[in-house]
This record gives sequence, C-alpha cells and structure tokens, in this order.
Amino acid sequence: MTRQRTSMRKLREILRLRLHAGLSVRQVRDSLRVSIGAIQKVTSAAEQQGIDWPTICTLDDSALAQLIYPKADSCVSSRLELPDWTAVHKELHKPGVTKHLLWEEYTQHYPNRCYSYAQYCHLYMEWQKKQRRSMRQTHIAGEVLFVDYAGQTVPIVCASTGEIRFAQVFVAVMGASNYTYAEATLSQTLPDWLGSHARAFSFLGGVPKLIVPDNLKSGVTKACRYEPDINAAYQQLANHYGCAIMPARPRKPKDKAKAEVGVQIIERWILARLRHHTFFSLAELNHCISALLKDVNSRPFKQFTGNRQEWFEQLDKPALGRLPREPYQYTYIKMVKLNIDYHVQYDEHLYSAPHQLVGEKLELHATDNLITLYFQNKRGASHPRIHRRGISTTPEHMPIRHEKHHKWNRGRLMNWAKDIGSDTLAWVVRLLDSKAHEQQSYRVCLGLLNLTRQYPPERINQACAIANQQQLDRLKNIKSILSSNLDTLVQEDDNLPALPQQHENIRGPNSFH
Repeated sequence: MTRQRTSMRKLREILRLRLHAGLSVRQVRDSLRVSIGAIQKVTSAAEQQGIDWPTICTLDDSALAQLIYPKADSCVSSRLELPDWTAVHKELHKPGVTKHLLWEEYTQHYPNRCYSYAQYCHLYMEWQKKQRRSMRQTHIAGEVLFVDYAGQTVPIVCASTGEIRFAQVFVAVMGASNYTYAEATLSQTLPDWLGSHARAFSFLGGVPKLIVPDNLKSGVTKACRYEPDINAAYQQLANHYGCAIMPARPRKPKDKAKAEVGVQIIERWILARLRHHTFFSLAELNHCISALLKDVNSRPFKQFTGNRQEWFEQLDKPALGRLPREPYQYTYIKMVKLNIDYHVQYDEHLYSAPHQLVGEKLELHATDNLITLYFQNKRGASHPRIHRRGISTTPEHMPIRHEKHHKWNRGRLMNWAKDIGSDTLAWVVRLLDSKAHEQQSYRVCLGLLNLTRQYPPERINQACAIANQQQLDRLKNIKSILSSNLDTLVQEDDNLPALPQQHENIRGPNSFH
C-alpha cells in the first residue's frame, strides 16, 4: 500500500503544483523528477474533467484515479500487478524507448497496484537472469544485420559429368527479431558474397543501419580489432544501400553471437533435413532452403511469445531503411595507370580516358555492362563494356592542342619508322598487320620509339633487321638484341675480309684416303 500511496501522492502533487501553485510544466518536472509527457497527460485529463484543486481535495484516491485514468484498472488491492516482462523486453528494442517510459505507462494503467520504479527495474533484471544468456544483449529494431557462412556445406552433383561441388550456405540474422535468411552459393568469393547481401536485403524488404560480418577475406581486406580495412567493393555495396559495415573483432565471438546462433539453427532445421537429398543444381537446393526457411521463421519461440516472423513484422520491418530503386550490381574495382595513348586495358579491351590524365592513376569500376574510370573520386570516363578484343575511344578524350605528342595513327608510325630505317619500317608494318585491331600494337611501336633516346637509329634499325630475319615481333626481343650488343657483332662480321678458299696448306677430302 505504501507504493500505491506514493504514486497517488505524486499524482496529487502534480495537480497541486499546476492547478493551485501555478508552476510551469518544466518547474514541476524539476521538482518532482517526472517526465514532461506525464505531467501534460495528468493536467490535460483534469482539465477535460473540469475539476479544480478544491474539488480534488475532496476526492479519495480511487475516485481521483477514476477521473484521471478512466480506462485504467482503479480497484484497490493489496496484490501488486506484475508487468508482462516479455512485452517489456520487446518494447525496449524500439528506438527511444526506455524502462522509465514503460514504467510510467505501467503506473498509469495500474495506478493503485503498481511497483515503484526501483522495484520495477529490479524485477526486470531478475527476469532477464532467468532467460538465455544471449538475450542479455539488447539490439535496437532495424539496426543490425549479422551475416556469416555456415560451416557445413551441401554437395551438388553435376548431372552430365558426375563432378561434385560443395555449395556454401550464407546466413543473415536480424538483431532484434532473430528473423533469418539463408541461401546457397557456389563459393565464398566476392561476387557471391555481395550478391547474397543484395538478395538478403530484398528478402527483408528494407535495409538495416549496420551490417556485422565476420572477418571473411571477401568482406574485410585486413582484419584488425580497432580499424579493419573493408574491401572496396563491399564498401561500395554499403554506400549503394546507405548502411554501414562494422566487422566483428577477431576472436570475439560475442560480437556476432546472433550469427552463430542463426547458423546453428539453419544447420539443425534446414541442412540436417536435407542430408539425405541429392541435388543436381544450385537452383534446386535454394528452392528447398527457401521452403524450409518459412518453417524456421514461423516456429514459436521457447522463451517468448510469438515467432521470428511476427517479431520481424512488429519490430524490425517498420524500422528498416528503404531499398534503392535498383539492386546492387557487383563491381570489380582495380587501380590502373593511363597510358601515353590515353587508354587503359581491361579484359583484353582498351578504353579511353581524357588525355589530360595521361600518367595518372585511375580507379576502374567494371560491371557486366559498364566500364567507369574515376580520378580522385570523380568520374572521368564511362564506356559500354565490350567482351572481346578491341578498342573503345571517345572523340572528346583525344587531344587537340597536343596532338603531335598524343595522337598516333598508322601513317604517322610508319613515317617515323621510315626515318630510322627500312628494317624498322618493315618490323613496324609487320607488327601492325599482325593484330586484329592495329591500335593494339600502338603501345609496342611507341616503346620502340622510346628506345631512340637510349640507342642511335642505326643500332635500332640493325636490331629490327635481326628481328625480321628471326620473325621476332615483341619489344623485349629488340631490347635483348640491343642490350647484348648482338647488332654490333653482326656488323663486325660483315666488315671482315673474305678468307681464301684455295691454298696449298688447305687440304680437302681427297687428301684423306
């Protein structure tokens, strides 16, 4: 009864200070340590009932509680009402919800049968101790998605060859609701890893604020407890979906406890059930996983009411961020240097970039359909991706004022080679004709041009003569001839006098019988 009197006494004090003393809401809050919302709710209820302070003084606790809280249980009983701790635990996952707010709502519902705030917190802590240890970790709704691969793999048999490949099982678990997603991929490589993330977000229908992966090489380039290096493509996926990546610390399994439990559940309730099945394709395996996944998410909790699907609909789904208009497409990223011909090579095809960037390091992003070049995080060029040998040149990338130094073509290369010598011209023409696209040989010709800074034209022409004679069409062959002075040895042999073929001291085969 002491707690009931304390609660009603505070209620009367709020009304006295507001209606009789005329204090402001903030002054009442500072005096009684009660939230502004509770003060406003009590005051508004009194004004709606049209009661003033003299009238309140004539009412007992039950009558006053009935006026202020008409829908609440106002019967006086010596038995205090115990809160629904499962509901309290679920509400605490929601952003901005605190134990003090829930206690105030609880006291408003049971004004005469409520526990004090200190006792309320103590009973909640005692209830938590009786739950599983994993439940001690509190996750805000829609905040964290834990991802990992299951240790167990699933064999897939090739129907035509009988070859067996072992599929990897990707698992993603929401922190607040334990809602789980799983799928099989052929590997743990970066394209499969990122593709699984994109499909997991589509399955959830939204994007969480944080992704917590293990220190898998596909996701984390360099594992570190404090500053792990995130793979560039993985970071690009996070930027595309507007979320952040927070890898678990090395050798700290508690950082990804949800993923560990999720993997265990998938292995027990899905993979174990499929152990006697033989799969002949990845699609067939994923179809079975998808069917069993519905059963996993609809299975009732053992410690709480409801299931993963219900908790996800109530907690995580409303708090998830929006999906972007287009799903993420895997992008291969590498650093390249723009050559003197203002082209970079990717997968045997050449792509142009602004000639002003010659010699600079560019970041190349390659998707299935597009090649994009970035310089200092700004897009410098983009091309449709061509899956064959060739060259793609944008006219705007070609130099105008410095065309003499940058714009090369077959005629100019042949004129330059002719100035060095006929053998050089023959070697250059043979090289240009040997390529399906002559632009592919421009770099080698320009490399030969640079050799004139180190060797005289006569030596280069002689080296080309030797290369033509031996059918050598690589620049390193020319360099090897020049560095070993083979071209000079040939010249010396040409200048030697011819030896006589008839002499008295020379004996032929007739001398030996």
